[in-house]
Amino acid sequence: MAVALVLVIGLAAAGLAFAIVREFRALRREATLQAILRTFGDALGAVHQDPRLLLAWHPTAESARKLFPDAFASLDAARGERFPFSRDLVERAHARWSTEWLAWERSHDEEYRIKGASVEQEIGATSGEAAKLAKARLDRVQHEKIERYQQRYEEYIRTAQALQALLG
Repeated sequence: MAVALVLVIGLAAAGLAFAIVREFRALRREATLQAILRTFGDALGAVHQDPRLLLAWHPTAESARKLFPDAFASLDAARGERFPFSRDLVERAHARWSTEWLAWERSHDEEYRIKGASVEQEIGATSGEAAKLAKARLDRVQHEKIERYQQRYEEYIRTAQALQALLG
């Protein structure tokens, strides 16, 4: 009888210990999921505002995915796509980056068309030394236009290629 009582108490203690361990694992899993959601929820918002931030956040997400594969598998399943940066999100970021480039390019051209026209008008209204100075200013405006365009174009290409690489 005493042996049976010890056996029952031992089984009850083992069952209780198992339940406690299972509950702690569930709490840890939930805390991990919440931390991942908080971290990458903020990242998603930032990426929607500036597609370049995807290039900063993506490696972190991939590292986290390797560290917490079960948590990311759960998030992927709940979302129905890869969390946090799906292929669709990367494609949209790339498209937005290209759209922003085209808008910048148009405004850049317009800005320098106006600057150039203003200096050309001044050239037509002056003569002598003043005209030479105005022509030098026009050369500087044209040089500045090309320089700014090249700098921005390099950034555009570098970022567009990096975003494209995330898709490949």
